[in-house]
Amino acid sequence: MTSITPDQWYGLLGIAVTVAGLVRLVTVADLVARLVALNVMGIGSLLVLMALAARGPQVDPVLSALVITGLVITVAFTGVGAVLIRRIEQPPPERREEDP
Repeated sequence: MTSITPDQWYGLLGIAVTVAGLVRLVTVADLVARLVALNVMGIGSLLVLMALAARGPQVDPVLSALVITGLVITVAFTGVGAVLIRRIEQPPPERREEDP
């Protein structure tokens, strides 16, 4: 019986986290919960990328750079998504009738 290497464990964990985020994204209606589910999916995919980067005797620097770039994009995406959700869920402003 062969044992599972750490990079295989991280790959399987990344797939599980991505699937859990996808299930949550599909099953929930709240926009904030969907944004969190998208973040979970993103972290799962970055975990898979790191598992792929660590397959050989040395860590692949290109995949490591992609993971760092993905983290930056995830932070920016979360900020933009939070602002959009706030604008969508904000009640419409009351309009005043202008005085003649």
